[in-house]
Amino acid sequence: MPRSLSPQTIALVKATVPALEAHGLAITRRMYERMFQNEAIRDLFNQSHHGETGSQPKALAVAVLAYARNIDNLGVLTAAVERIAQKHVGLNILAEHYPFVAEALLGAIGDVLGEAATPEILAAWGEAYWFLADLLIGRETQIYEEHARSPGGWTGWRDFTVQARTEESEIVTSFILVPSDGGPVLRHRPGQYLTFWLEIPGRPPLKRNYSISSAPGDTHYRITVKREPMGVASSWLHDAVQPGARLKVAAPAGEFALEGRPERPVVLLSGGVGQTPLMSMLREIAAMRASAPVQFIHGTLSGATHALGAEARALAAASAGRIAVTTFYECPRPEDRQGQDYDQAGRITLDWLRAHTPVGEADYYLCGPREFLRVFAGGLVGLGVPAGRIHYEFFGPADELLAA
Repeated sequence: MPRSLSPQTIALVKATVPALEAHGLAITRRMYERMFQNEAIRDLFNQSHHGETGSQPKALAVAVLAYARNIDNLGVLTAAVERIAQKHVGLNILAEHYPFVAEALLGAIGDVLGEAATPEILAAWGEAYWFLADLLIGRETQIYEEHARSPGGWTGWRDFTVQARTEESEIVTSFILVPSDGGPVLRHRPGQYLTFWLEIPGRPPLKRNYSISSAPGDTHYRITVKREPMGVASSWLHDAVQPGARLKVAAPAGEFALEGRPERPVVLLSGGVGQTPLMSMLREIAAMRASAPVQFIHGTLSGATHALGAEARALAAASAGRIAVTTFYECPRPEDRQGQDYDQAGRITLDWLRAHTPVGEADYYLCGPREFLRVFAGGLVGLGVPAGRIHYEFFGPADELLAA
């Protein structure tokens, strides 16, 4: 791997920024078209982010543009590199797959830019691609090795059996998964997710990520899944997957995770099914019996969609006042009881957080839909929370928040 990019490459890549601003999405769409002509490569990716939503080409276009703009200051992309590496590990992407991506990317640049994609431009982008690819391959290799040598760890796809399922609400179901080989599991970091290879009859294999909603342990994982209105995978899990079913699962991945034993206040802030990784954090914090206060703040539509509420309240009740739970129902039903099922009507707001959470002291962990994170990830900074104390997970492809 080169120690650094050549000055000529840096200059040429930065010179392509205007072209990427104008044509970046066309390039990434064409890249995926070329790459997915290879079925083995196509099956590595989550197709819902391509054909169904088209979000991944947008996210990649943003990432490529960010890389070009910061090619002379790559330190600002460290967090993005870690996020991408974790996603790749979940998908079991290996070093041997990178040449296919290189060929597709450079070919797409040539297809879209035509004569403007001179041999010098293509050579510079080739060097820039392999510089970044080598960084990712190196980090991904480290993660795979950590998984392989850790107790209960594995690489590749491992068969898990559904031990039990629980209907958490009208649209949310939890599944308890145990290794089919009877062995232990890798203790995940609270906040991480599992990647699934789903073989649904009549469809090509699907890849999906689902956050782990249980505390770290040695015997099983729990995922808590919302039925999405047009979700092929989530509907199949809800309708067809019963105890005894087997699923192929990759080892836990993801950079969004609780950072050790809390030493200062923690606010776990979620919208919708975004509470699932935060529930793993809450259970771990409760087990630690850390002295730092914790607030678990969750917003959902009503009691019909509210999942894991009794579990959160039980953890708070057993915490001797260390854990406080506040639930917002946007549209409470007549049968939803304020003070018992929920605490506040309406949506969580920045004004409420300013008045009821220690913005000057706390670490904030956020998870929820795109609009939820748009409001709070930036809004908390506006309240004076340092960016380094705002941690978030987004249910979608890497950098989609920036792509929209």
